[in-house]
Amino acid sequence: MATDLHRPVSHGAAGAAPGPEAVRVAGLTRSFGGRPVIDGLDLTLRAGEFTALLGRSGCGKSTLLRVLGGLDREIEGTVLVPDRRAVAFQAPRLMPWKRVWRNVLLGLPGRSERAVAERALEEVGLRHRSGAWPKTLSGGEAQRASLARALVREPDLLLLDEPFGALDALTRITAQRLVAELWQRRGCAVLLVTHDVDEALLLADRALVMRDGVIAHDTPVELARPREVGDPDFTALRSRLLAELGVGEQATAEAA
Repeated sequence: MATDLHRPVSHGAAGAAPGPEAVRVAGLTRSFGGRPVIDGLDLTLRAGEFTALLGRSGCGKSTLLRVLGGLDREIEGTVLVPDRRAVAFQAPRLMPWKRVWRNVLLGLPGRSERAVAERALEEVGLRHRSGAWPKTLSGGEAQRASLARALVREPDLLLLDEPFGALDALTRITAQRLVAELWQRRGCAVLLVTHDVDEALLLADRALVMRDGVIAHDTPVELARPREVGDPDFTALRSRLLAELGVGEQATAEAA
């Protein structure tokens, strides 16, 4: 099957209804050792839409994200994505021998000046640390530097692979709010891979559940912003997603 890993998209306005397609995937299959981890998957993401992707460990979420980011091309099927896209991972992946601003520009085509990096760092509240060495950053600061490195590419599609997973609870809340603000300001399409149902519902317009190599459940998150975890509509949608993930309320209560 043909594979196309680039497609221009129109920009969506922040806070507006989702625009035209930002991503279209049809019949995507990715196998490892003859075993398909992604198996004939179809998916459409719209410009300006914030989508959360949930699923059990090993279901193929991160593999799908890597394919959309152009980091894995050993696939079958059709993948249409914007030329301008960026990925932020759970680990910030900063080069310890490069100062923060140089890390932000790492891999950026052409020759960019420090001012370009500092504008992105300003957006994530980290400009004052632009000349620091990565080892001097806190976990939250390192993750913000990673986000700046993604934003400096002016992406039409921002791919986030559990970027808050290694943060403590308070820093995680701050980082979630920052990502929500950046998305509303930038208006790009966002795909967030997460294990956290509450995180998905706090941030996303749409929640997907991946199972057996395909998108098994797709639901809009029609909750007013800002959102509260204790809201009855939030709780009801949370219960439905947990059921799709095979997590019963009793197991959830015991885990808490």
